[in-house]
Amino acid sequence: MIQITESAQTHFRRLLETQGGDAVGIRLSALHAGTPKADVRLEFAEKSDLDGNEWAVDCDGFTLFVDGGTAGYLDGAEIDYRTNATGGELNIRAPKIKGTAPADGASIPERVRWMLDNEINPQLAAHKGNVRLEEVTADGVVLLRFGGGCHGCGMADVTLKQGIEKQLMAKIPGITAVRDATDHSTGEAPYIAR
Repeated sequence: MIQITESAQTHFRRLLETQGGDAVGIRLSALHAGTPKADVRLEFAEKSDLDGNEWAVDCDGFTLFVDGGTAGYLDGAEIDYRTNATGGELNIRAPKIKGTAPADGASIPERVRWMLDNEINPQLAAHKGNVRLEEVTADGVVLLRFGGGCHGCGMADVTLKQGIEKQLMAKIPGITAVRDATDHSTGEAPYIAR
């Protein structure tokens, strides 16, 4: 389920030895699992912290407790510790933490939402903007609503036609057009004023 390198296990053992108290292991959980904001949390685990829903991974000299509610998102994770000039760095790679892309047979709205959340909105965030799905019409037209810095932005049309529409149409069969459903005259903080 989870691969923990020997160097990471050694690092965790050292941490537990210096912790003192009633720590019985390390607890690993996923925060905001299945979303673009997903992240991991590592913390010392005391018996009172454990609710019995954890998966226990026996390591050399300690137990890693994986939160049962988010264990599926952490399946296949790799934990490694590398020493460097400033001490060391713990690396956790969890390829499933943000969820998995919908299958080819998924509905157009599901696939559009996935692309918006995982590919398009992270790019728009650089301009404090975002876009969300408003509707997919029966004839395959995707209607989007811009928010944040994209709401009222003078470049929203270019972003839509040269970026978002091309990406969506290239990856999702059945989309015939992508249109903007935003009233840009109401934008309060556009990235580039109209």
